[in-house]
Amino acid sequence: MIQPEVRVSDNVLLQRTDGVGTIILNRPASMNSLSIEMKEALIGALVEVRDDPAVRAVVLTGAGSAFCVGQDLHEHAALLASGDPRPLQTVRDHYNPIATALVQMPKPVVAAVNGMAAGAGASFAFACDFRIAGESAGFLMAFARVGLSADSGASFTLPRLVGHARAIALMMLAEPVSPAQAMEMGLVTAVVPDDRVQAAALELAVRLAAGPTVAYACIKETLAYGGTADLADALEREADLQAKAGRTADHRNATAAFADKQPPIFEGR
Repeated sequence: MIQPEVRVSDNVLLQRTDGVGTIILNRPASMNSLSIEMKEALIGALVEVRDDPAVRAVVLTGAGSAFCVGQDLHEHAALLASGDPRPLQTVRDHYNPIATALVQMPKPVVAAVNGMAAGAGASFAFACDFRIAGESAGFLMAFARVGLSADSGASFTLPRLVGHARAIALMMLAEPVSPAQAMEMGLVTAVVPDDRVQAAALELAVRLAAGPTVAYACIKETLAYGGTADLADALEREADLQAKAGRTADHRNATAAFADKQPPIFEGR
């Protein structure tokens, strides 16, 4: 069931459909470049879907022809020229909280990459659990082109997706990656026709929303932890999270359904 759209701000929209919260970056005229207002509204939208028990999966996408091309450099340059301190604080004030909210979201997150994802926009997509890209989409780690290092969690997410050597090349050479290349190197989950991106992402999110969402949250946590832990600590965290998932009604109901040869019904608790 589609519920009324919530306008978090003029720049960020939120829709709820069948247990899915869809966050739409809404500055199509600027290819959804990230102004301070948009970044603050995005943080608010991510907190809202995180804390809403009726939302069991999340889609992040952009309005118009782009996913998100990263920092609004026009605003950024004007603020730098005026001596405003905010541009040099935006990583801690905005990009770090956004990346944290995406990576640690206790629900599956699907990026519907409907066009170019560059800079922080690409980093946002990499911070999601799944990426559905259109045939006209592209990825560009553009930071080095403007004399900057990476942000928005790319140093954490990108090597986990493609390995250290490819992450170095993507960041330092700052060359665009086509959907076919992204698929080959493991950056995306699927490539679909442009007019199917939103529908395919929503279909996947609806499927995930109907699944064992507590177990999904545990899977995300154990994978993030296991990426840097030694074996003994990783095994201990697996044991803790398996016990947490094992105490859920979803686990009890699913095992009973298996015994009765019935399909499981998950409620996310």
